[in-house]
Amino acid sequence: MCGITGYINADLRPIKDTSRILPMLNVQKHRGPDDSGIRAFSLETGLSAELNSKEPGNIKGSFEGVLGFNRLSILDLSANGHQPMVSPDGRVILAFNGEIYNAFDFKKELAEWGYHFKSSTDTEVILALYLRYGLEDMLNKLNGMFAIVVADLAKRALYVARDRFGIKPMYYVSAHNVFAFSSELKSFKYIDGYNFKLNPSKLDEYLLFRNNINDTLFDGVNSLKPGHYISYRPGERIRIKQFFNVNDYSRTKAKADDLTQVQHKMESWLDKSVQSQLMSDVKLGCQLSGGVDSSLVTWLANKQSTNGNFESVSIVFNDERFSEEKYIDQVSQSLGITAHKFLLDSDYYLDHFEDATWHLEAPLNHPNTIGIYKLSQRAKEYVTVLLSGEGADEVFGGYQRFYGIKYPYGGKNLLRQIKNNLKQPSEIFNYFSEDNRAVMATAFMSPAMAQMLRPGFSREKAVFDRKSVYGNLTGSRFDRQVKYEILSYLPDLLIRQDKMSMAHSIENRVPFLDNQVVSDSFSIPENCLLSRNNGDGTNTEKYLLKKMTAKVFDHHFAFRDKMGFGIPLREFFLKDRFNQYLNDKILPANKSRGIFNNRIVNNWVSNIKGLKYRELEALWVIIAFETWASIYLDEKY
Repeated sequence: MCGITGYINADLRPIKDTSRILPMLNVQKHRGPDDSGIRAFSLETGLSAELNSKEPGNIKGSFEGVLGFNRLSILDLSANGHQPMVSPDGRVILAFNGEIYNAFDFKKELAEWGYHFKSSTDTEVILALYLRYGLEDMLNKLNGMFAIVVADLAKRALYVARDRFGIKPMYYVSAHNVFAFSSELKSFKYIDGYNFKLNPSKLDEYLLFRNNINDTLFDGVNSLKPGHYISYRPGERIRIKQFFNVNDYSRTKAKADDLTQVQHKMESWLDKSVQSQLMSDVKLGCQLSGGVDSSLVTWLANKQSTNGNFESVSIVFNDERFSEEKYIDQVSQSLGITAHKFLLDSDYYLDHFEDATWHLEAPLNHPNTIGIYKLSQRAKEYVTVLLSGEGADEVFGGYQRFYGIKYPYGGKNLLRQIKNNLKQPSEIFNYFSEDNRAVMATAFMSPAMAQMLRPGFSREKAVFDRKSVYGNLTGSRFDRQVKYEILSYLPDLLIRQDKMSMAHSIENRVPFLDNQVVSDSFSIPENCLLSRNNGDGTNTEKYLLKKMTAKVFDHHFAFRDKMGFGIPLREFFLKDRFNQYLNDKILPANKSRGIFNNRIVNNWVSNIKGLKYRELEALWVIIAFETWASIYLDEKY
């Protein structure tokens, strides 16, 4: 994993020096501490030149564009992997962040075509694929995680692409005659004429969902959608094109006659995925939570480990209600691996709250984000690459809410909606609308609560973009929800993984999001993923994954209630230091900014012990927002 940043003067003004690109690159040096490179280029003249990436200086020649790169060396640690990488004829410049797990499947073919490789990096394979097949065919051949920038001087074009699931971030700004792009948006601070400003139109959506669907809270800063690429040519507007569509997936209609056979196939897919993601010239480990997904990945990785001493890293708590330490121990002892466990307490949580926010570049979406931050920080003492279980819940229907989508009027689903919304009759009515039901299934706050916190809150504005996404999806209710969560819920989790791990120069890989695994998952009949009424009146989500897990560990381990990665927020907030932080910093900032109801927030902070769960969750949203706003809007970090 690495970091990319750069810009083009749209009015063709020559870039005179490196006074912009150097700080843009240095502010995200944590993404790639091993090497840096800068290349100036001109889409007008077709010329380019390597620049000094360590010291500021003037630029000789006439170049309106510049591309910077920070490298975290994973494959081929030599200087042959230096980026930006240039084609043999000097006409194509490429910067690549990520890993391509099938890259070397193409190497023989490309060599026979006539390309002479100088390195053993996947970056050079991508470059050769581009030269051989062009952009879209190249992108569709890649199985992995990536953000790619290609400057094709012969075609007078610049392309910026992001992988199909959004595992790697990519942002862009087009303003003041500058088109800029970056792995981290903090680099845009150094673009002349640009200042971080809040986009108020995004606040309603943020309140309900804690994020903005494939977008940011910043005015003018855009997140490139997964499975899309930007095409830029001088004198033209930027064009955004889609190279991957989640509707390409279609569920197998036939029911599974042999559950064991389907399970065997799934194990084979996952085994192959994990095996491909173990390629590395540096040490690997697993991010082990003790849950089903990370435990499966750890088992598969360990059994394929060549040296037999695979390692795991985990976060634990003193409070047993939130700690899955006994399951972490069960996995490590069963597999005979070295387990590193790190305690997360309230002091660390507060001490690194702003650090994590600076790295995420958005309000902390989930309270456990700081847990991933600490896990990555400590993991660096042992490994450089981590495998995680992210993506399994979205792809295999792992959340309990999938039952409410598939069976909206069955069981207690409808009764629960009526009970929870007696004071909001309109929400009961909205439940009968499929798109409303699907979209609100991932909300963290009720519209009534949002209305209390923000006068003028509009439910319609909050869900508009999400309903538009859902309305374009195909398949059964279950499949549309899987696709919707892949598009709306998963990218935010992946950005969190990327930003928190890269804060400490750790690469995080996600075997459940292998192209073939996701594609093959749609060959699994729904009744093998959602098992209803398991003899005891209970439901089981991602059933096959749990069956596979039970075979490795035991039935209770696999089929226990899902805990998730919870944080003892109430206990943390009640600590003297954290409470002082809330009173001295968050409350005055909230009052001064005037966005959220000051009286309600003050009352919550003064009565943390008595808050209901939903109120505590809503308070978290305000705290996360105000911390982010002070760092990026007030520039107090």
